[in-house]
Amino acid sequence: MSWRTIFRRACRWLALAPFLASAHAACPPSLPPASAAQMAAAERQDRGFLWSVERDGRTSYLYGTLHVGKPTWMRPGPRVSEALAASDVVALEIDPGDPGVQAELLAGDDRAPVKLPPPLKARLARQVQAACVPAAAVAGLSAAMQAVMLGVLEARWAGLDPGFAQEQALAQRARDDGREVVALETVALQKKVLVPESESEALAMIDSSLAELESGSGRRMIARLARAWERSALATIAGYERLCECARTAAERAALRALNDDRNPGLAERIEALHAGGQRVFAAVGSLHMTGPKGLPRLLEARGFRVERVAFGP
Repeated sequence: MSWRTIFRRACRWLALAPFLASAHAACPPSLPPASAAQMAAAERQDRGFLWSVERDGRTSYLYGTLHVGKPTWMRPGPRVSEALAASDVVALEIDPGDPGVQAELLAGDDRAPVKLPPPLKARLARQVQAACVPAAAVAGLSAAMQAVMLGVLEARWAGLDPGFAQEQALAQRARDDGREVVALETVALQKKVLVPESESEALAMIDSSLAELESGSGRRMIARLARAWERSALATIAGYERLCECARTAAERAALRALNDDRNPGLAERIEALHAGGQRVFAAVGSLHMTGPKGLPRLLEARGFRVERVAFGP
């Protein structure tokens, strides 16, 4: 499985970001805080992808996120802010601000630990050190989850950080405004999708993700996706598989379906249930869930919603 697939997996584990820290000359540069002028400018620009979904006389919204970000991205633009203000509840894949969610994510894996061959174990240790992560911070994680975490931390070299993910900002804003925050998925489902079940699959995933971390080849892809998200270039995001070269084999294509398309019906069902219960929903999920014939806009349209892309200004 390719590093880019692991990046998609890792970006969902936002709740672990505060535990992964540190810095010296060889570490990824820390993101400087944004000035007041930069934050004010950020509020004038919409980023990402927004759809209105109307049924039963109520309008809800779909918002495509990136799962990592910059300080200025913590302030949504005018149209996204309007959609938030017009909603009753903010729905996320999982709620990174829920202490119970954090505890579940950090809990040990019930499955038997993967036994790493010594060379693979040494490579993993070197990448933990290269990521400037204290060994103790990941000691309780399985080797597979350590590889996943290293993948998301690689985004720091592209000037991005999961600590500035849109989900963090949206959840905090919702709570500040007195709106409810709900999860569309469970931690158990996320773990099942994100971490291989068999030892052979886990070893293959760890090996391939380390190989790409060692080469540094994923950094350009992360930067390219971030630029596309910031400019709301949906066609670029929709062409992810061509860009990432991560669907070359049947196994890789199956993994991508499990990570994205196979989860979409459950996400759509949960969003529909919230809307049918009388709430106006602002559902924020990864942008790749919005793409293709099995994307959330298409699935909700098939469920009787009138779905329209919200155009952003220049």
